[in-house]
Amino acid sequence: MSDTPALALEGVRRTFGRVEAVQGIDLAIAPGTFVGLIGHNGAGKSTLLAMVTGILRPTAGRIRIAGVDIHADPEAALRHLGAVPEEPALFEHLTAREMLELVVSVRGGGDLDAALTLAALGGDADRPIREYSQGMRRRTALACAMVSAPKVVVLDEALNGLDPPSAARVKAALRAHCDQGGTVILSTHVVETVQAVADRVVMLAHGRVVADERAQDLPPGGLEALFLERIGESHADGIGSTEAGG
Repeated sequence: MSDTPALALEGVRRTFGRVEAVQGIDLAIAPGTFVGLIGHNGAGKSTLLAMVTGILRPTAGRIRIAGVDIHADPEAALRHLGAVPEEPALFEHLTAREMLELVVSVRGGGDLDAALTLAALGGDADRPIREYSQGMRRRTALACAMVSAPKVVVLDEALNGLDPPSAARVKAALRAHCDQGGTVILSTHVVETVQAVADRVVMLAHGRVVADERAQDLPPGGLEALFLERIGESHADGIGSTEAGG
């Protein structure tokens, strides 16, 4: 496996006026790692992921995907990235099959059949997306992110709205992606999900990393206790008196 980090952040900051939503984050994530990103509301998770996916530009710092600087060469960097934002945007006049075919065409390849299996839409794959439920849209977005097996998959609360069988199928597919050398960053409020699937847990509070632990080092139920402890410490230290975003 390559020594180049799948995702590297160096001194990444993002301000909105007087609010410093992300405060000097340094991270290096190895290929094949499933990262659970957790934090309170306003911790900066969504802001951080928006910078990783190129939606926002950092106020300071550098982000590299598979060794490629996302702002120096965004086209090359984003070839290695698949992403599902908290509110995924899809072309609603297309069917899921057509949407996936479009992604495969733009990406220059992909496993359409595997993506359709992941989406588990059956005959609904040939209905317009505008007719889909929230869960069906979410599964379509996840399939689009995974269809070309990108090196890095970034998911912002992407399991929301999935029924238990769908969530289990998606988590298994993400785990398999990591086992094959891919990297997953999953932002979620559900600590049980993180402890069940993640290799590494990164915790944000008020725009800073307050914990970075191997999941295997946490005792059963230990992540929730660690979360409450570190969030409490961040408040006691007076970090982030102004609420950050994400």
